[in-house]
Amino acid sequence: MKHYLTIAGFFAGTAVILGAFGAHALKEKLNIQQLQVFETAVRYQFYHAFALLALGLLADKFNVPALNYSAWFFTLGILLFSGSLYLLSTIDINGLIGIKKILGPITPLGGLLFILGWISMIIAVRSK
Repeated sequence: MKHYLTIAGFFAGTAVILGAFGAHALKEKLNIQQLQVFETAVRYQFYHAFALLALGLLADKFNVPALNYSAWFFTLGILLFSGSLYLLSTIDINGLIGIKKILGPITPLGGLLFILGWISMIIAVRSK
């Protein structure tokens, strides 16, 4: 479906932008550990943007509700997992130090959503 491809394109494109931003603009502002966390966020955003792309390509062949769940899980996973890591890794320069305690538990929740997305994709493919 087109909306899967649109979402995939958005997340892949922003991952390229954020990856370049991290490699160039943040290289001098973050310590090595913070930069590694930022790069992890970019990497998982890429992985799941490609997963959304795959969903878009599979949607016509496997028209089952589990694909929609998978897309939602991947989308929310990117927002929560990668989003929280972007904020946590830049906490020293973004001025959001007060939300550090809130962001910590959000990261694993995003990871859980990724796992649910993969399980939903397997269910969708196996159900046809």
